[in-house]
Amino acid sequence: MKYILTVFEKNGEKLLDEAFEAASEAEAKTIGEKVLQEKSLYKHTHRCTSSSGKLILFQR
Repeated sequence: MKYILTVFEKNGEKLLDEAFEAASEAEAKTIGEKVLQEKSLYKHTHRCTSSSGKLILFQR
């Protein structure tokens, strides 16, 4: 399944909009968290959604 990880600045500017594939929601969450850590974006508002629209990861 396809997932999309999006990260925003507080002013609404989009910092990251990256699509990736994962076999499960758990794997997608792990991949999303890894990308956030590698790019030092974990403290920004972010979300990871599935291609069906399900919210997998969210931080406000």
